[in-house]
Amino acid sequence: MKLYPIYFSPTGGTKQVAQIISQTWNWESETIDLLPPGDNAYHFAFTPEDLCIVAVPSFGGRVPAIAAERLRQMQGGRAAAILVTVYGNRAFEDTLVELADILSDAGFSPVAAISAVAQHSIFPQFAQNRPDDTDQAELTCFAQQIRSSLERHTPLDAPPVPGNRPYKTYHTIPMNPVGHNCSSCGICARECPVQAIPADQPDKVKKDLCISCMHCVSACPQHTRKLDKLLLTAAGLKMKSKCGGRKENQLFSIPV
Repeated sequence: MKLYPIYFSPTGGTKQVAQIISQTWNWESETIDLLPPGDNAYHFAFTPEDLCIVAVPSFGGRVPAIAAERLRQMQGGRAAAILVTVYGNRAFEDTLVELADILSDAGFSPVAAISAVAQHSIFPQFAQNRPDDTDQAELTCFAQQIRSSLERHTPLDAPPVPGNRPYKTYHTIPMNPVGHNCSSCGICARECPVQAIPADQPDKVKKDLCISCMHCVSACPQHTRKLDKLLLTAAGLKMKSKCGGRKENQLFSIPV
């Protein structure tokens, strides 16, 4: 038996959630990071004895297209899969339903799902510093319930995964970070998951490719890559009513 934490985590929140959940299993493990660019780099094959914890952020209520593309390269081999979506205190909408479909089509066996809240990647004032201690305890409890259900071969006592088919239409977020006083170290260009930053002009961005994942902002060692302040402030005010309050993590079952 082997545990595979698999995640797409541009700013670290999704990775943190996946690690919290993974700690419930003390199996041999291998982490698969879906972020690094590279064609045909994700041809992994699994077996029915494996357990995969597949975690993605919710982008506009959907699975990020590049993460979906990389997951579709895998051969599930009927490995059990725990689905996880992480969102910035707004909503995750059809993300888990879409992730279940992607993994089922790739040959995985989805067994449970979790929605978790982490600090918003674009507007850090929402869900600031989450997952916190309360989140960690709750996510650990969810993982323990899932493990107990799997070991006893009994249905998980949780509501079914919410969401709609067809999925909601994804609308691109027109927020593209650029470099200010950029040192041209090139880290952001090398690490951009969709290669939207020119290697010879790392202070720029190819807007038609950028998915506003904010990894370049997170990865910049000089903290010089930023969004337009006026646009960020205006959008943050617009999001306040949708992202206010404390939304809770949730555990869901997968209908057989």
